[in-house]
Amino acid sequence: MLAAISKTAFAMLAASPPLRRVASQYGMRRPESFARRFVAGETLDDAIASARTLEASGFQITLDLLGESVSTIEAAADATGAYVSMLGAIDAAGIGRNISVKLSQLGLDIDHATTVDNLRRILDPADRAGFFIRIDMEGSAYTGPTLDVFETVWTIGYRNVGVVLQSCLRRSEADARRVNAIGGRIRLVKGAYREPRSVAYQKKSEVDAAFVSLMQLLLTDGTFPAIATHDPAMLEATRAFARERGVGPDRFEFQMLYGVRRDLQAAVRRDGYGLRVYIPFGREWFPYFMRRLGERPANVGFVVRSLIAERA
Repeated sequence: MLAAISKTAFAMLAASPPLRRVASQYGMRRPESFARRFVAGETLDDAIASARTLEASGFQITLDLLGESVSTIEAAADATGAYVSMLGAIDAAGIGRNISVKLSQLGLDIDHATTVDNLRRILDPADRAGFFIRIDMEGSAYTGPTLDVFETVWTIGYRNVGVVLQSCLRRSEADARRVNAIGGRIRLVKGAYREPRSVAYQKKSEVDAAFVSLMQLLLTDGTFPAIATHDPAMLEATRAFARERGVGPDRFEFQMLYGVRRDLQAAVRRDGYGLRVYIPFGREWFPYFMRRLGERPANVGFVVRSLIAERA
C-alpha cells in the first residue's frame, strides 16, 4: 500500500495550509519529533550541531537553508542576506565550508539580473573564506534559467560554484555535456519533483538507466562530480564503473541526504569513499519533508510510528 503512494499525493499534501500549520506545531516540537529524522531543525545552530556530529564520524557536510520561490526583490534580498550570515556563522563554528542555495530564493522568478546580483553577493565572501556553493536544481521550469545563471557567474570568473542535474529529465545529458565543457562541477540526483511525460522519464527503470549513463559521463569527462543516491544498485554501478575505468575515490564523491539510509552512509564510508551529507534546516521545512516521503514511501512507516510514540 505504501509503495502505491505517489509523488502527486505528497505534492498535494505539501501545499495544504492546514497540514503546514499542524506540522509547524508538532513537527519540530521536540528533538525526537518525527521530522527531525530528515531535517536538522529550524535554526542554523541546529544545523551546525548536526554537522559537528556527522564530521566527528568522518562525513563531509553541506548545509541547506530551506525555502523557495520568493516573488519580491525585498524577499530575495532578505534571503541573500540570510545566506551571507550563514557564511560567517559557519566560519566561526569551524565546520565544513560548503552550502547549497536555491535560486528561486534569490529572485529567479523576478529576473535573471536580480538573481545573478544576489548570487554574486554570496559568492564573493564565500570565495574569500574558501567556501564552495552548490546551486540546487528545482522543478523543470527552472532548469534552463538555473543553468543560465550558473553559466553567467562562471563566465564572469567564479569557480567556487557548482550545479545539480536530475537524471529524470530528458534534457540532462545535453546539460551535463554543456557544464562539463566549461569545467563546472555537477551533483547528479534522480529528481524529487513531479514532472510531465514530455520532459521527464516516468518509469523507474528509465530514470535509473539515465542515472547510470550520466554517472559514467561525469566520471570520465566531469570535474569532481558528486553522485547523490541512496539506491544500492546505483552505488554499486558507480563503484564498478570507477574500478573498471581506474577512477579513484579522490576524483569524485558520493552524497546522501540527512537521515536517509544511514546504514548505507556508514557502509560507503567504511569502503573508503568520500561521503557528503546534505543537511537541510529552516522554518520552511515542510515541503522538503513531504518530497522526501514521496521519494521513498517506506519512510511513511517511520513517521507513523513516531507520531504514535509522541501521542502515547
